[in-house]
Amino acid sequence: MKQLDRLLAEKLLRISAIQLQPEMPFIWASGWNSPIYTDNRKTLSYPDIRNFIKVELCRLIMENFEEPDAIAGVATGAIAQGALVADTMGLPYVYVRSTPKDHGLENLIEGNLKPGQKVVVIEDLISTGGSSLKAVEAIRAAGCEVVGMAAIFTYGFPIAVKRFKDANVTLCTLSNYNSMLEAALETNYIQEKDVETLRQWREDPANWTPAPQKD
Repeated sequence: MKQLDRLLAEKLLRISAIQLQPEMPFIWASGWNSPIYTDNRKTLSYPDIRNFIKVELCRLIMENFEEPDAIAGVATGAIAQGALVADTMGLPYVYVRSTPKDHGLENLIEGNLKPGQKVVVIEDLISTGGSSLKAVEAIRAAGCEVVGMAAIFTYGFPIAVKRFKDANVTLCTLSNYNSMLEAALETNYIQEKDVETLRQWREDPANWTPAPQKD
């Protein structure tokens, strides 16, 4: 029986929620060259995968975190999935904006959190960890305790690992970059020659440049 991380990676690759282009890299908003692009919002369009992720996130929370009082999604990618998890677990739900709303009450957190509540944060994708941990800071500033974060997928960047450790946040994910590479190779999405390129990128994504294409 396949492990959860491999099984989910195959599903994400199949619906192009994860796309790999080692020879024709994407350019991220940060300006980084990247052989991978991930958009887990696509999972919402596939009821079976959407439900699979919801159920597994709930299981992850119950197995790894002290019983929470509320669930918080990180805008925008995890708003829907966080709501599904909160509904399944029968818990209050909020979501955290990347920046405060520029009108009205100028909320950063949408919904009601009570000081002292124990919160699990839901994220769709962990890259450098910066935006995810800003959400954690906002929840802590509201007087709540973040007992952990559950995410669909992580690239496993060294900088993200360090940031989560420094912020004292326990991160649990359903799948990860290494498992995705194994699944992509096994399903012939990539070839053996691509694996080293993809691993090199993950080690230093900010400075990685694609190898010149041969004529």
